[in-house]
Amino acid sequence: MSEIDDLKERVALGCRVLAKLSLTREPAGHVSARIPGTDHILIRGRGQTESGVRYTKPEDVIVVDLDGKKVGDSEHNPPREVFIHTWMFKTQPQVQAVIHIHPPTVVLFTIVGKPLLPLYGAYDPSSLALHRRGIPLFDRSILINDDALGKEFAETMGDKEVCLMRGHGITTTGTSVEAACLNAIRLNELAEMNYRAALLGTPRPISDEDYEAFKTQGAGSQGPPRDASRDATWLTYKEMVGE
Repeated sequence: MSEIDDLKERVALGCRVLAKLSLTREPAGHVSARIPGTDHILIRGRGQTESGVRYTKPEDVIVVDLDGKKVGDSEHNPPREVFIHTWMFKTQPQVQAVIHIHPPTVVLFTIVGKPLLPLYGAYDPSSLALHRRGIPLFDRSILINDDALGKEFAETMGDKEVCLMRGHGITTTGTSVEAACLNAIRLNELAEMNYRAALLGTPRPISDEDYEAFKTQGAGSQGPPRDASRDATWLTYKEMVGE
């Protein structure tokens, strides 16, 4: 299998995992990956014959350039919000994968303007690490469907790994497709726990002392592992979709 074919498989798998976890609404949502050594990216395409996010196949993944234009003769086309991806790749050289999805629980927090609180540490240090590194908000509920909006969004997200999008969804990045997926899953977990805690009573953030302790203590202090494809959590999700 060529490097590009392998990368297409990983992009398609990422789509299937995120949809299986109900983190996006069909048929919306897309995963992309930088093709190493080029100015091209792979991204889940859109079209009448697409498989849908939950059933994404490698042949649904197309090549586009950093202007968001399709490269090659695939019957699919780039998603309208391809500019989220192109601008993150253009402005953040360390980013190797970008995800844009619409997890309902996270969207609710952006609608009511409630912040995601650091409610736990040991339960999931990796999602606490995302909170520590910062979770910006793109405070517009609009499709990122042109270069100007892509640039505006990229300026808001900066070098953070996750970004909330008001009344819209989230965008995450990573050093691999798997790392970007795990960032999305962990951000959603933080939102789910905030939501459920609020149903039961008044959520209590962990203490400042414990929050600071996780700068140096416990898994996730440096974010997802460099080779996230071997992360035990990710391997479990692969099994979940029958890989």
